[in-house]
Amino acid sequence: MTTRVHATGGPHRQPSVSPEFLDVNAVAILLGGCSTRHVYRLSDSGRMPRPLKLGALVRWRRAELIKWLDDGCQPMCSGKGAAQ
Repeated sequence: MTTRVHATGGPHRQPSVSPEFLDVNAVAILLGGCSTRHVYRLSDSGRMPRPLKLGALVRWRRAELIKWLDDGCQPMCSGKGAAQ
C-alpha cells in the first residue's frame, strides 16, 4: 500500500476547514445526530433556516445554522406549514 506524500514531505491529510454549505447528513450530525428525515421536517415546517437549492442539490449555510442554534433554535418565519 502506498501513502501519498504532500509537498511538505508529510502524509497527505484532508484540510480541517469546515465547508460553508452542508448537506442533509452533515446538518443531522450538527443537530446532535437526528435523522435526515427530521432535518427535512424541520426545514419544511419553517422551524429552521431554509436550505439553498443548487440544481438537484439541497444545502444549508453553516453560518446560518450556527447562528440559529446559538439563538436557541427559534422557529423561522416561513415554511410550508409554519405558524405565522
